[in-house]
Amino acid sequence: MRIFVTALLLLSSLAASSQTSQLQLNQTIPLPGVAGKFDHFAIDAIGHRLFAAATGNHSVEVIDLKTAKVEQSITGLGKPHGLAWDQATGSLYVSDGSNAELKLYKGSPLKLAGSIKLSDDTDDMVFDEAHHLLYVGHGGGSAAVPAKVAVIDTAKFALLANLTMASHPEGLDLDEQHRRIFANIADSAEVTVIDGASNTVVAHWKLSGATDNVPMAYDSGRMRLYVACRTPAALLQLNASTGAENARVATGDGADDLFFDAAQGRLYVISGAGEVDVIRVDGNGMATVGVTHTAVGAKTALFVPAENNLYVGVPATGAKPAEIRVYSTATRKEKP
Repeated sequence: MRIFVTALLLLSSLAASSQTSQLQLNQTIPLPGVAGKFDHFAIDAIGHRLFAAATGNHSVEVIDLKTAKVEQSITGLGKPHGLAWDQATGSLYVSDGSNAELKLYKGSPLKLAGSIKLSDDTDDMVFDEAHHLLYVGHGGGSAAVPAKVAVIDTAKFALLANLTMASHPEGLDLDEQHRRIFANIADSAEVTVIDGASNTVVAHWKLSGATDNVPMAYDSGRMRLYVACRTPAALLQLNASTGAENARVATGDGADDLFFDAAQGRLYVISGAGEVDVIRVDGNGMATVGVTHTAVGAKTALFVPAENNLYVGVPATGAKPAEIRVYSTATRKEKP
């Protein structure tokens, strides 16, 4: 009996080791003529288009994923940062940090259809599609420019509220079920919680022993909030009801994007050091199960669950043009 159990454990171990958490590079999309770094991405799932905020190029690149070519380059921008695509209305929202505006683009090709003045460093955003509300972080670069999260009524394209933050809001995410918005306040090492029904701040969760919290991701099934910090380079798991920390693991330096893969119970931390850390979630614990090396400065990405694809932006270096790398996140068997 003991031999039989040992054999079963050995077979189980071998089966587990035959799986790999390395991401598979399936495609590279060159972006000739695109200079500088990228910021946030968005996806048009029906039109099979990827929107890339090419901050250093002062443009938003619209990439046809069927042909793997740039369909349109939206120019005339200062520093595009956050992006949101409204599939129902065919609207693209772009935050312009240096022009201190939220811009709306519509039509085919996309053309400027409106703008709302905010403040310097207009940055990340999250879209509450069910309630037609867009939450946009802006300001906080100096004492003269207060940090805010703007609440935009997308049906009317009008500013509803401007909620005061302790310092500049970095990453934002949405709890659809409980209608809450989480905002990473990096300079203050806290997470601010906004009640979406009343558009009021309801909590400030201070982090312990970690600062520069930039990207975040919410796990609705486990009611967990994941926050990636740069000092030190670590991923924190927080109880999304209380803000208490459950666990943390080390990551690559300069985390800038973070995504939760609910189907596989994994997280992808994208860092400027040039790696994607694949982290498994197990109850209140986490463990790194793989690291995929990309390129230094490749800190921007977008995970599309329906495709099992992770799109990673790689800035141009020397004579090598900028590119979008498409990695498969589907678990696969290792070669014997």
